[in-house]
Amino acid sequence: MGTLHYGSPAVEFAIDDRTLAHLELVILAKFRRRESVSLALTEGAKERRQVIWLSTSSTLRFEYDDAMPEINRAWLQELVEASNSPGGLRILPEPVPA
Repeated sequence: MGTLHYGSPAVEFAIDDRTLAHLELVILAKFRRRESVSLALTEGAKERRQVIWLSTSSTLRFEYDDAMPEINRAWLQELVEASNSPGGLRILPEPVPA
């Protein structure tokens, strides 16, 4: 299980390593283009939804328990498309390879 550390002092969001690696790639690509993005996260049995605003001035740290997983290009593309939508970036289910 990985952790996204946001802000200073940091708030921690537990996200599985595979998902976090894909989110990291999308977020850093946005930052390289000097773009901001909202990130919607759900947690707990009641699926409490939180939205955080990410910009190049955000303090972020990605922490992993395991090595970098293989990247699913189809999933990455879906996440990029979500990040460019009015609803912003959110965790989508990983598509099953065809």
